Amino acid sequence: MELLKDLEWRGIIYQQTDEEGMKDLLNKEFISLYCGVDPTGDSMHIGHLLPFLTLRRFQQHGHRPIVLVGGATGLIGDPSGKKEERSLQTLEKVLYNADCLKQQLMQIFDFEGENGAVMVNNYDWIGKIDMVTFLRDYGKYIGINYMLAKDTIASRLETGISFTEFTYTILQGIDFNHLYNEHNCKLQIGGSDQWGNITTGLEMIRKTHDEETKAFGMTIPLVTKADGTKFGKTEGGAIWLDPEKTTPYEFYQFWINTADADVVKYLKYFTFLSHETIEELEKSVQEEPHLRKAQKALANEMTKLIHGQEALDQAVKISAALFSGEVKSLSAAEIKLGFKDVPSYTRENNEEISLVDLIVQAKISPSKRQAREDIQNGAISINGEKVTDLQYTVTEADKIEGEFMLVRRGKKKYTLVK
Repeated sequence: MELLKDLEWRGIIYQQTDEEGMKDLLNKEFISLYCGVDPTGDSMHIGHLLPFLTLRRFQQHGHRPIVLVGGATGLIGDPSGKKEERSLQTLEKVLYNADCLKQQLMQIFDFEGENGAVMVNNYDWIGKIDMVTFLRDYGKYIGINYMLAKDTIASRLETGISFTEFTYTILQGIDFNHLYNEHNCKLQIGGSDQWGNITTGLEMIRKTHDEETKAFGMTIPLVTKADGTKFGKTEGGAIWLDPEKTTPYEFYQFWINTADADVVKYLKYFTFLSHETIEELEKSVQEEPHLRKAQKALANEMTKLIHGQEALDQAVKISAALFSGEVKSLSAAEIKLGFKDVPSYTRENNEEISLVDLIVQAKISPSKRQAREDIQNGAISINGEKVTDLQYTVTEADKIEGEFMLVRRGKKKYTLVK
């Protein structure tokens, strides 16, 4: 299917600077286009994904993506979506963050072949511009009234905005202009909050070139949830791409727990599944929602894309074991991932102890009387196996790989005993 029609079907296009012009351009030639992210942290979260996945769709249709990590703009701070000034970070920290983000972005794009992706860092050119050059060669072309009309700046005038953040939009304009000159970059895409910065880039290109320029901008919609809560957030915080911050299992669980009202939209937004496949999954949501086929497809596609097949296989294995209660099949490492947030109890010694005493000490059961009832009723399991013997003694043999044991009371209350 034609690229723009595919993007429209997926609901990805929010704004375009020149719809007909861009359609003509894409029909005539393969282009270079870019999307950027500022390294304000050492990991992206899933809220960053949609613009870059959209960039990847262009690559699949033969266009060359330029992936920009903003080492320079990250030192300044984008006022978009912010009610107050950002805290400035050191150059060392920002460049470290930039390297971390580059590794994550390399998972998404193909850097080989005729239209292999290009990775750039705007510190490489903005970092070389002195103040006089900035004012004469760039600041001269962007009027104060033009900047004051930008929503991101106008919204901050009452609460206050520093000159530093005020000039951010010019720096992004310099980026687009530089990539237009050096890489023949014809299009910038970004989130809906980047419209003002994208159009500043187009203004900079228009003002600094004599020939007729043909550059374009496109934004994608803000990702929302049907229930009105913020996308990409859980009780534990943001869903990060860094596996040390959000494990692949937690990442998988986030997607598989997507509500029926959101899952088809997310399949269109985030996955590269065909229209036919998504329509079949949409039918399944309507006719057999209990099977959760759409959620499983979404979780599989996203976990494989960001963390790879091995991490996906492990996440599926952990999920199946927890659902069935067959935790014996899991390694100690997998149990740590799957039970990262469950209550834990650490014993001070390795001496043998009666199961009754252990589950009282670990506060699994509130009293010895209740502990005995729980054991007799088959409500207590050790490492996935029910224990009904009131005289059962916990020994070294009950440890999984010599590290810990997993005690379950009822169907869902787990405790890691270390």
